[in-house]
Formats: sequence, structure tokens, C-alpha cells
Amino acid sequence: MTSTPVDLRKPVPLSLLLRLLILTQLAFNIGFFAVLPFLSEHLGQAVGMAGWLVGFVLGLRTFSQQGLFVVGGALADRYGIRPVVLAGCVLRIAGFGWLGYAERTGAVIGAVLLIGFAAALFSPAVESEVARQAVIHEEAGGQRTRVLALFTVAGQAGAFVGPLLGAMLLSVDFRTVCLAGAGVFVLVLAGHVWMLPQHLVGRQRVRLKGGLGALVRNRRFLALCCAYGAYLLAYNQLYLALPDEVERATGSQSALAWLFALSSLLVVTAQLPVTRWVGSRLSLRRSIVAGLLLIGAGFAVVAVSRLADWTGTASLLPSAGFVVLLTFGQMLVAPVARAWVPDLAEKGRLGLYTGALSSVSGLIVLVGSSVTGSLLDAGLPVAVPWLVLAVVPVAAIGLLPRR
Repeated sequence: MTSTPVDLRKPVPLSLLLRLLILTQLAFNIGFFAVLPFLSEHLGQAVGMAGWLVGFVLGLRTFSQQGLFVVGGALADRYGIRPVVLAGCVLRIAGFGWLGYAERTGAVIGAVLLIGFAAALFSPAVESEVARQAVIHEEAGGQRTRVLALFTVAGQAGAFVGPLLGAMLLSVDFRTVCLAGAGVFVLVLAGHVWMLPQHLVGRQRVRLKGGLGALVRNRRFLALCCAYGAYLLAYNQLYLALPDEVERATGSQSALAWLFALSSLLVVTAQLPVTRWVGSRLSLRRSIVAGLLLIGAGFAVVAVSRLADWTGTASLLPSAGFVVLLTFGQMLVAPVARAWVPDLAEKGRLGLYTGALSSVSGLIVLVGSSVTGSLLDAGLPVAVPWLVLAVVPVAAIGLLPRR
């Protein structure tokens, strides 16, 4: 039995457009995460909202962003990515500026909806063009998944730097944080006005009519959405099941910050080597299968440790093992799933399909998180919820389309 040879070719340099789009993702996340981590406390303390209303406002932001990705993607297909990206930047600047001065509930809700819809415009536009350029890069001899991995690393780096920037500026006040976030998007807007081409070679503009119907009938793409949704549901347990486990093990959630930092550090340092190694050995489908198996194993580690009932410092080891396995699973699944979309999308509608991947999987997470929350609160034996969660990503393998 012979193994697949490792690709030792010299990496193909990225085009200027790809470099711009990858840096865009970095800047987007710096500006966004400079504000978002501090929004909840601001709404509760400074604005004086009740806890349920804070949760409602944060939910509205998620809906206006993830839920409307499909709209932004369709508009990018119809009008091109430049006007959609520029409009998104303008709305994000206005939203952050408005939020900085909003003192009443209605104003806060308006600002938050504007901020979310801005991302629903520019994110699918940028992501779909990155995916299209990744295919072109592959045709020139490069690796499609490497491009998407770079995009993922840039986003993760922005998500890491953004809160640090926000925390420093919060010593002044929340308004300063919002205005700094808006300032980042002013720079992004100026860069795209100057550098983003009016017309991108090979990108066709299509009518809005008819695209959604074809998408709904595209069973292979919807199967990928469902499998990707199962991955996102599992990843979302960093914020739902993991805090519960850490508090159970240690009596507080103080270790969460270190576990989140571990996840970010792993993505920033290991994503590209992992993608390079896997890209020369596994197909897109097999890479996602491997990632889902790793994620399932992460949940199983916690389930087994709960049966052992470890105490002291050792009680955090299962949580750390879960984070490591989940993060490596993410490295295998996330960029590869997005790299697969161009192969499944209808010609000329890559924006619609890229947006739909986020919207459909986001809906799965919304429903699945409610079920997961009920499972964690059901008073079942300690290992059962984690075993059930381990089954979800493994079962999703059967949903993946075959190339």
C-alpha cells in the first residue's frame, strides 16, 4: 500500500486582491471585537436594561447578521462585491457611531440592528469572493484550502486583538470604544474605495429571481449546510456546555479565559501547518470527516472524565483536551467547508450560496442550542449530555455529500 505523496511545490503567491480581502477580514474582526465583548455590560450597567432585554438585543444582533447573510450574498451576486462591501462599511460606521451615543432602548436596538445588517452585507460578499479567488489560485497551482485557512487565521487574529484594543479604550468610556471601532471601518472603507476593483474578471452579475428556488432544490449543498451546522452547534458548546463543565470542576469560571486564549492561539499558530499537511493528503470530504471525528472525540473525553470524577488540577484536563480537539477539528472543517461551496454552487450565485451556508447553519445552531440547554439542565447522569453531544458531529458525517 502506497501513501499519497506530499506536495513539495513552492507555494503560489497570493494575488493582490486576495491579500486585500484577507487583511479586510483581519480589520473587520478587530473593529467588531473591540466593541462586542463589552456591549452586554454596557447595556446592563450604563443603559440600565433588564437582563432579559440585554439577551433580546444581543439575539437581534445575531439574527440581523447571521440570519440575513443569504440576503447580502444574493445582493453581491446581483450588484458585485464592491458596492455591497462599501455599503456594509458605511452602515457599520454609522451603527457604531450611533451605539456610542444611544441612551434609550429604541436607539440601542436601532444601532445594533444596523451593526448586524452591515455584516450581513459585507461578510458574505467578501467570503464568496475569497472562495472564488481560492479556486483561481488552485488553478494556478496553489492550494484552495490554504487560502481559506489564511482567511480563518486573519479572522481569529482580529478576534484576539480586538478585545485587547477595546479593553484599553474602555478605561476612557464605552463611547470611545465605539468610535474607535467606527474608525477602524473608516480605514477599511477608504482602503476598499481605493483598491477594490470596480469589476472583477470572471465574476458575472445575475438576476435575483430564481436563485433561491434552485438553492432549495440543491440537495448536495443543503447536506453540506446541515453537516456544517452540526459542526457549528458543537463549536458553540465553548460558550454553553464548557462554562458549565469548568464551573462544575473548579467551582468558578475563571479558567474559561485561559481556555479561550488556548483555542485562539492554536488557530493562529497551527491552522496553516495543519491545512498544508492535510491538503496534500485528504480530499475535501475526508478532511471534514476527520475534523468531525476529532470534535466527537473531544466531547467523549469529557464524558469519560465525568465518570472518573477527577478533582483538583486534574479536573481541568478534560476541558483542556476538549478545547484542543474541538479547535483542531475546527481547523479541518471550517476552511474546507467554505472551499467546497464553489463546487456545489450554481454558476454566478456563489454569494448566495456562501451566505446561505451561514444562514442555514446558524438556524441549526439556534434550534440545537435550545435543545442542548434543556439537555444540560435535565438532571441526567453527568456523562450523558456529553455523550449525546459526541454523537452529533459523528452522525453529521453521514450527511456529507460525496464528490
